[in-house]
Amino acid sequence: MLNRAIRCHPPKPRLAIVLVILIFALAAFLRIDFLTSVHHKVSHDSIYYDEMVRQLLETGVYAYKDTEPNAQVTPGYPLFMAAVYKLADYERQDPFPAIRYTQVAMSLLTLWLIYAIAKRLGGRTAGIVALLIGAVYPPFVWSNASILTETLATLFFAAYVYLQLLVFERKTPASALLGGAAMGLLVLTRPEFLILLFPIYIFHYFWKKEARKTLKLFLFTVIGTAAVLSPWVVRNMITLNEVVVASTQVNPFQAGTYPDKNYDDGLVDRRGKTQMEIAKERLKIGFTEHTWEFAKWYTYGKLKHTYSKMYFGSGHEPLYPVIPIVPWSWLNWLHRGLVFSALASLFVFARKWRQPAAILVIILVTMSLVRLVFVPEYRYNYTVMPFIIITVSIVGVALIRKWLPAKQTVLTAERSVNDVSPSPSSSQS
Repeated sequence: MLNRAIRCHPPKPRLAIVLVILIFALAAFLRIDFLTSVHHKVSHDSIYYDEMVRQLLETGVYAYKDTEPNAQVTPGYPLFMAAVYKLADYERQDPFPAIRYTQVAMSLLTLWLIYAIAKRLGGRTAGIVALLIGAVYPPFVWSNASILTETLATLFFAAYVYLQLLVFERKTPASALLGGAAMGLLVLTRPEFLILLFPIYIFHYFWKKEARKTLKLFLFTVIGTAAVLSPWVVRNMITLNEVVVASTQVNPFQAGTYPDKNYDDGLVDRRGKTQMEIAKERLKIGFTEHTWEFAKWYTYGKLKHTYSKMYFGSGHEPLYPVIPIVPWSWLNWLHRGLVFSALASLFVFARKWRQPAAILVIILVTMSLVRLVFVPEYRYNYTVMPFIIITVSIVGVALIRKWLPAKQTVLTAERSVNDVSPSPSSSQS
């Protein structure tokens, strides 16, 4: 059993506590040192967010790239920015440093959740390994300087997964409501994750074969999600006269219809057409007249664009390597090593899928399929990297335990302690 191999012979509690404290100290040092050691660049999206938040605070109009109300982006990150702007007295000083340091705190909270999830699914050793990898994984350091949704969304994502595991364990309406509320916060920050509710509960049904219990927990999770989303939905109904659960932005879907991001391929005439009309026409022509090109793009091509490189943040000078002993050119290979190891680990879980850790497989497969619908960016692999790290840590620790020379001794000792019934030979002596 995978779980048995993982959990045997864990580190002593006192040693584990010391290691966790030291790793968190290292993580905090790296993140703060990064913020204070380099010059941070600001992306175009960050500039648009800044303009949007200032407009919201000064005129009360919630609009992205416009002066009229719209629902182009969900309000999770803009409202977070607005709160920090007010606290930082944005009219007199630059609020970006305050946001960056707040994101450091969020990053450390996410690290704790990575540790907690890995520990719950794979034991204390797996938790410590995942925590160490997360502490030094370069994008988790660089992202703290980016005035973008990644850090906040990943915190909510990890919180949702942890709470969802508690739902499977406790099976109470209260835990399901809380898990749903976490999903609501995640959707308000990055809407594409809403779809996860369905495959996760489908998995729970096939795992436990408890139709009524699964449906009950699912409904309470949906209620929790809806409760958090409802103010945003009501605002859109009143202000925009339409029902918008997430956002109205179509550009990521439309931009995803250009193989290899060749936006000037001339496949369709774009004049006088909406982005959705362009996207639908491109898909129709693409899959009928350029079938192989589009089929390749919507499978291998997008996955390669999404996972082949790690997220470098918004950019900074001079380059901050995070792991000084590793040459800069090798850092991306470390990222690819995690991705390929996670891919191999999925097959391990597939053999023993009736366990809570299979939720990691559901997350990685579902979100990879979702990414095939939209424009691929390596920035979009960031939010699933905690679960890739957790998956690799759990399976890696299990394999090491299995291959250790002392395996037989450890397992024999474990059996001798747990074996409370006498053997036939001993009963006769």
